[in-house]
Amino acid sequence: MTTAALSADRLYRFFRNGEDESLALRGVSLSVEPGEIVAVVGPSGCGKSTLLACLAGLDEPDGGTVRVGGERVSHRSEADRARLRSRRIGVLLQSRNLLAHLDVRSNVRLARAMSPRALPAVGLDDLLDSVGMMARAHAYPEQLSGGELARAGLAVALANAPDVLLADEPTGELDGETERQVLDLLRATAGSGCALLVVTHSRQVTGIADRVIALRDGQVAA
Repeated sequence: MTTAALSADRLYRFFRNGEDESLALRGVSLSVEPGEIVAVVGPSGCGKSTLLACLAGLDEPDGGTVRVGGERVSHRSEADRARLRSRRIGVLLQSRNLLAHLDVRSNVRLARAMSPRALPAVGLDDLLDSVGMMARAHAYPEQLSGGELARAGLAVALANAPDVLLADEPTGELDGETERQVLDLLRATAGSGCALLVVTHSRQVTGIADRVIALRDGQVAA
């Protein structure tokens, strides 16, 4: 039996505001295999972004466990989670993941330099070329279109050759043609063996997924 690239076992996440308590996640379990694309869908406020943050180690679940390749991510120090993320997880958030004061090439170079693992076989120029950003390598985020931002953000997320890529609405603000380009990139990423979990409202994204998981009120819908 092979080890899942990403697994979550009975995740719970509580938020408190004074005496009020809300349950963002209610025992969510899932797994993603190497080379698999899993889409997570559901209405706003159902816990999708909270789930992604817990899977990435950006937030800690109040209960349950997250593992990447069998290695526990959750319930470790923030520094340990950051080190593991830099080695094994790529993250593409709605707010993007580019530093405004660095050009595209420097953003990707920095992300690669922060990874303690050996340098990936794919060179930096090859990575930029694979996402169609070689010609814009010296542009700053404020100079990029929405599609270029999405592709540059994907390059940053892939800079450490991650085992798992987690993406939050990667095509949310893109026109149809640009969305198709990003979907092709996501398919190619999965084809290389990377496990993808994508939070989305897009039918086009769910159309390329191997599986779709629906969340409702913090639970996996039956």
